[in-house]
Parts: sequence; C-alpha cells; structure tokens
Amino acid sequence: MTLTLYNTLTRSQQPFEPVNPGKVRMYCCGVTVYDYCHLGHARSYIIWDTVRRYLQWRGYEVRYVQNFTDIDDKILNRARTEGSSMQEVADRYTQAYFEDMARLNVLEADEYPRATHTLNGIKRLIHELEQKGYAYAASGDVYYKVRQFPEYGKLSGRQLDDLQAGASGRVERQDEEAQKKQDPFDFALWKKAKPGEPAWESPWGEGRPGWHIECSAMVREQLGESIDIHVGGADLVFPHHENEIAQSEAATGKPLAKYWLHNGMVTVNGEKMSKSLGNFTTIRELLDKPVEPMALRLFVLQAQYRKPLDFTEEAIASAENGWHTLKDGLRFADECGSKLGWDTVAPMSGELIPEAVQRFNAAMDDDVNTPGALAVLFELAKELRREGNILVHEGKTETDSALLQQQWLTLVKLATVLGLEVWPEEEGEAQETEGLSDAEIEAAIAQRQAARKAKNFAEADRIRDELQAQGITLIDKPGGVTNWHRS
Repeated sequence: MTLTLYNTLTRSQQPFEPVNPGKVRMYCCGVTVYDYCHLGHARSYIIWDTVRRYLQWRGYEVRYVQNFTDIDDKILNRARTEGSSMQEVADRYTQAYFEDMARLNVLEADEYPRATHTLNGIKRLIHELEQKGYAYAASGDVYYKVRQFPEYGKLSGRQLDDLQAGASGRVERQDEEAQKKQDPFDFALWKKAKPGEPAWESPWGEGRPGWHIECSAMVREQLGESIDIHVGGADLVFPHHENEIAQSEAATGKPLAKYWLHNGMVTVNGEKMSKSLGNFTTIRELLDKPVEPMALRLFVLQAQYRKPLDFTEEAIASAENGWHTLKDGLRFADECGSKLGWDTVAPMSGELIPEAVQRFNAAMDDDVNTPGALAVLFELAKELRREGNILVHEGKTETDSALLQQQWLTLVKLATVLGLEVWPEEEGEAQETEGLSDAEIEAAIAQRQAARKAKNFAEADRIRDELQAQGITLIDKPGGVTNWHRS
C-alpha cells in the first residue's frame, strides 16, 4: 500500500511522492518562545514527530527542521513584565521546550534555526521581493503587496474580498500602519524600530522582521527553495502559512511545499483552551501531577491528527490505563523472558510478525491513522499480558515460546515507531519499588515454606504480607509448590 496524506493545499488525500525519491525535506513551524508549552503544542509536536518516525520506518531519509520564533511582540511584552531582555526570555523558554519534549519522547530536529540567527537571509529575501515588485518600503517599514500575488488564498481558500485587514492576530499599531499601507491587506515584512525595543540594521533603517518572513527565510536557508512537507497547527493555515507561500513563491517562482499538513486543535472539556477561561494547561503542569509522559503521548495518538482532540480527566485516565496495558506487553521480556528460555543478551533480534506489520502500515499509510495503528499494538500487548498471567499461574504458556518472542519483538518495534517506549528510568523506578531480587524472593518463599511445615502460620503469614507489601504476590499450588509474580 502507498502512503497517502491529506494535503491542505489540494483539499484531498494524495499519494506521497517526494520531490527526490527516497528523501524527505520536512519543515515544522515551531514555538514562539515566550511561555511554557501547552497541550496544543504537545499534540502538534507529538504528531509531527510520529510522522517523521513513520517516514523513517518506511525507509525514507528524512531531514527535519523546526524553527524557534525568538523575535516577537509576545516575547517583548514578557520581557517588559519581568524586567528582563528578549534574549533572556527566549533562551529560558527554548530550554523549557527541550525539557518538555524530551519527557514526551519527541526526537530532536536535525536543525533548530532561530529568527535572530537568520537575519541576513531574511533581509536578502525582503530585498528580492522588493526588486520583483512584491514589496515596498514605507517610512522604515516594508510591506508585502498581497494583490500582486494572484494565487493569494489558495491554501486557506479565502478570498481577499472576504478578509478583514490586520487579521494576523499580532500586536500592531493599526492606525499608523493603515496610513503606511498601499492596501489594507498588505502585511509587514520589516518593522521600523520602536523606542526601547531590540533592533537590527537594514537597508530600510533599524528594525526587526515580521513574523511570516522569518519562516520563509528559514525554510529556504535550511532546506532549499522547494520542500516536500510543511506542517503545523490548523491555526497557522491563515495567515501565517498563506503568507509564507506568497512570500516564498513570489521570490522563487517554485512551490514552497508539495504537501501541507495541519493538525486539529485541542479543547478542554469541550471549550477552547485559554488563560481567561482558567483551563490553560502546560505540559509540565500536567506531567508533574503526575501524568505519565507516555500516557499523554498515547492520549494524543488515540485521535486522528486532523480531528479535534478534547482533553478531559476521564480521557487522560483512560489513556493512562491504556498505557499500562501497553507497558505490560513491552515489559514481557523482562518479566517472563528468562522463564521461557529467551536469549536475554540479544533479545531484540528476530523476524517480526508480517500480518501485524502489514496491518500497522496499512493504518499509518491511510493519512497517519494512529488509532488504527494502536489497535494492532493493543492486540499484541493484551495477548502477551494474558500469556504472562498463564505463565505465572500455570507455570507454562499456551503459545510457543518462539512465537511469543516474535510477538513481543513486533510490539516493541511498532510501538517505537509511535514513540511509545518504556524508558530505563521507568525500569529503575520499578526495580526500586520492587526492591527484592529474584533470589531474595525465592529465599523468602523457602523460609515461609519452612514456617508452614513447622506450623508456625503466624510467621508464614508475616512473610507473605511482607512480600505483598513489596509488590510480590504468592500463589500456593497443590503439592506444596508456591509460584510468585511481581504486581
């Protein structure tokens, strides 16, 4: 089956064919670093991380670039409030971004360009647009001539006549701008320096770039004039991505991106997430409650990426239960491998189950249908958990050991494609909680059996209760045999 993706540009699901066979250039619009990342960011960066992982799984060589917007009115406002600088605010929240994404197992991009590091490319692109008649200077500002680009609106489907001026959502002095603009729909490429704000030298005087031109310049500098996939949240379709297309394609005469992918928005209990409603939740607040990071990642992947995602206490609790099921399956080798005679030195080698891989790929090929892919994982995990329970209670499994190892390996490999992994620190925490080694448990069971033979039932009960408190469950079988398992 061929990978197909829903392309916002064509409003249809299309077969994926990269510009250069076997290679994918992918750009993701990153955060404006003025605050901690919230649930909307979590969804966006988890899903694009998963798309990247899946492309690599299917054999593509992926170059993945994600920017940081570190010049912006929101950053300046935060700096004024704190009595710090724009760079201090940007650096602090850039570091916070990396911390949050690491907890969610989002792989680092190949490059993280910043607007402040791309100023030469930004100014060069503005100059080209000016030379080609798509931009004009006005009292220190530079504006893009929207009506000069006939295809404006092709991504969002909006017509200029239906639009309102100044719809960028950015903080701007509309009265001043209105007097400078040749047309109300024109947007800023370069903004004249304001008192007390950071500014850079340019042919048009001191100032700073507009938001939209930053991404156009960073895409061009990092990936070239025409790329395979451009991604971001649905809220970026207009005006940001629409303006990116207008800028880049006017300058180069080439398509900026072949495929435009956008993820749906996150709501909280059915309402838009906002600080004014008191339902604004950052990633770190949620994970510090604590919600397990992989449970949050699973919550995001349980919905198809283009659909709305509603965050509720019930939904996250369900995701946590689901993660515990997957985690039991992923830990099957640790819990049962040695008892089944597996090679514990190199347990990751071997063939995967073709039918499971085929169904997983078929789901993901259908516009990254992660709910369908997860169904395959849950089937494998539940079967492994069932066999693990049988092994504990019966001393053997119903399924052949080699097939169980193949099922476990398939689960681990496919789960990794979705970024769902049991990390070493989780294993360490589990061992710390479990406390006792296998040998110590067996020794305690031997002491309990001796106490029972001596009819010292109080001592036998004490040993059983002590093991139970440390997560060890004992199962007494006929003939004086006692099996055990960790809870």
